[in-house]
Amino acid sequence: MSRVRTRPTRDDTCEKLFEAAAQVFEEQGIGGASIEAIAAAAGFTRGAFYSNFKSKDELIIAMLEDHVEQSIRRNLDLLTRHRTLPDYLEALRTMDRSRQDPLGRSPLLHMEMILFVARAEKRRPELAKRLRARRKLIADIVVTTLRNSGRNGVHNPEWTAAIVLALEDGFRLHRLIDPDTTPADSFLRAITDLQRAIGIPPA
Repeated sequence: MSRVRTRPTRDDTCEKLFEAAAQVFEEQGIGGASIEAIAAAAGFTRGAFYSNFKSKDELIIAMLEDHVEQSIRRNLDLLTRHRTLPDYLEALRTMDRSRQDPLGRSPLLHMEMILFVARAEKRRPELAKRLRARRKLIADIVVTTLRNSGRNGVHNPEWTAAIVLALEDGFRLHRLIDPDTTPADSFLRAITDLQRAIGIPPA
């Protein structure tokens, strides 16, 4: 009886390429990583890479898009189980990051990739679209958790979301530059201080 060979789906191939690319980027740097090295690390040929992506830049954009989509799903799922802001932040603090996508596991690589793409002005609208999606997620979390806590919410949730996201990205950059004085939990510590500032007691 002949064995039926099942070909990997495009999603499977992309996932392997994302994992391989993250590994190669961290080892060789984003600029120095070649398509051949990424394909080889994933166990594919150069042709297999090009059947999914036209260039390394397109791969990076796809990785960023996948990360944002997964982050939105993950955070909204967390929100259904941890409804107040203190509970939600505590769940975020203790989340198992080992099961996340490559950029979720490595926030510094995420930041490096954003900076890499931002160098090309024509690519910035792609980043802007994902930035707005991240801001909207945070605004929704702020509004929902405060409402669940019996509070009216903040005056301008969109601006609050922009502040929170700038804090997160800023601490990622600071940790990339000076990890000795920027602890891994700096962002969540800052959010706890922000909670106190706006009168929401920590959990």
